[in-house]
Amino acid sequence: MEFLISAETGTGQGILFDPPYSITQARECYEGYGFENLKIKPTSMGYWSSIKNEMRRIITPGGIAICCGWTSMGLGINRGFEMLEILLVPHGGSKNDTIVTVERKIQSGF
Repeated sequence: MEFLISAETGTGQGILFDPPYSITQARECYEGYGFENLKIKPTSMGYWSSIKNEMRRIITPGGIAICCGWTSMGLGINRGFEMLEILLVPHGGSKNDTIVTVERKIQSGF
């Protein structure tokens, strides 16, 4: 999050967002890496919303966001993005599929 906050507004042509896909996975990934010192925990929905808002701020109009996860939400129209592609990546067995979205920022002023 600190890295995103430090980036200048409207300087990114694209971003790849591949976060942990569940609260449990987030806790497992970040425990022992300063997790306990974070003001907003990556186990809260507010944390992920804040990250998406920072990505919106950084990406220039026409820029691309590629998001991986378990939903097809991506950054969304409410953040000024239009959906270009949705890819379903099956992993087989009992593993959940990964949903990859590709969006273009169509609005400025964020």
